[in-house]
Amino acid sequence: MPQSFHPPQRTLLGPGPSDVSPRVLEAMARPTIGHLDPLFVEMMDEVKGMLQYAFRTQNALTLPVSAPGSAGMETAFVNLVEPGDTVIVCQNGVFGGRMKENVERCGATPVMVEDDWGKPIDPDKLEDALKAHPEARTVAFVQAETSTGAESDTRTLVEIAHRHDCLAIVDAVTALGGTPVEVDAWGIDAVYSGSQKCLSCTPGLSPVSFSDAAVERIRSRTHKVQSWFLDLNLVMGYWGKGAKRAYHHTAPINALYGLHESLVMLQEEGIENAWARHQRNHAALRDGLEAMGLSFVVEPEHRLPQLNAVRVPEGVDEAAVRSALLDDYSIEIGAGLGPLAGRIWRIGLMGHASNARNVYMLLGALENILADQGHALEHGAALSAAHRAYAADDKDLKAAVNG
Repeated sequence: MPQSFHPPQRTLLGPGPSDVSPRVLEAMARPTIGHLDPLFVEMMDEVKGMLQYAFRTQNALTLPVSAPGSAGMETAFVNLVEPGDTVIVCQNGVFGGRMKENVERCGATPVMVEDDWGKPIDPDKLEDALKAHPEARTVAFVQAETSTGAESDTRTLVEIAHRHDCLAIVDAVTALGGTPVEVDAWGIDAVYSGSQKCLSCTPGLSPVSFSDAAVERIRSRTHKVQSWFLDLNLVMGYWGKGAKRAYHHTAPINALYGLHESLVMLQEEGIENAWARHQRNHAALRDGLEAMGLSFVVEPEHRLPQLNAVRVPEGVDEAAVRSALLDDYSIEIGAGLGPLAGRIWRIGLMGHASNARNVYMLLGALENILADQGHALEHGAALSAAHRAYAADDKDLKAAVNG
């Protein structure tokens, strides 16, 4: 007979999902009510308002798509891209390639702007592509490339898109909650994220937000949106304002309880404080890894604090290290993708998992495993380096508070 599934307690320090706060898990265990229940509708409005806070926007069309981040991506493309359109797609990792797939499936033509994996998107290349393709209506790019840990200059890229009369679609799946995403200040037209990374929630929901200009394009389409489920002309009726909602689909009620709780936690902490926490823990991890002789793929000025792409040192078995972390310490980190497969580890410090305990635990475990594999290192140096980083940050904070 099949038995109930009882997973082990892992520490999730990979590219996602990240550790889920116990508060979120408790919220998801609360009683299920109907998706048109007046109290649930009130909660939906609260979720929208808190997502506006997280995205730093006043966009009315801000909501969680009832599916993972990939569905948020598809929501942006199927609603804003029509057959025959030209879309400039910037690619510097795996997820720019997925954008290209979406453009093609919408019957549009992607024009690729390509940069090396681990590098940010080059604004000059985007400018050149738009000059060469004045017919383009949309620009799409990834702010925080999960496959490499590189962050691109979203504000500049959006400004270039707007100068050429294009709307800008931005992938913020790994960015939201861990590093600034300023939808209104930067003029982003469509942005999507995921619940399972820096928001400390379970996978399965994709927060999205659309500007007034994006909504106007959606409403003035000449072709039907190819996806009925993701057609925002229909979804708006369910996620609109007020108590009267048009039935569209049965929302994932308990998952939304979880997202609601995670967003309450984000507001309690303060989003600027969340960004600072991710940066603080990244700095300690960075110093500890470098003390072991490890290096990063991405240059410091373009490096995401919440997703660290670390080079595997010569003579070390990349997969064996990950297996030992999982089997002996119950810690999960990620492998490289594409041309970086077998060459890097992807270490996430996202959301609830971004804390000093996890930094120290991972550094200690890695030190033992790498030493067993013959990697030359000074025992204890990594933990000492991380401790100094935290102490220096505490000193800087006290100095700032005291003026």
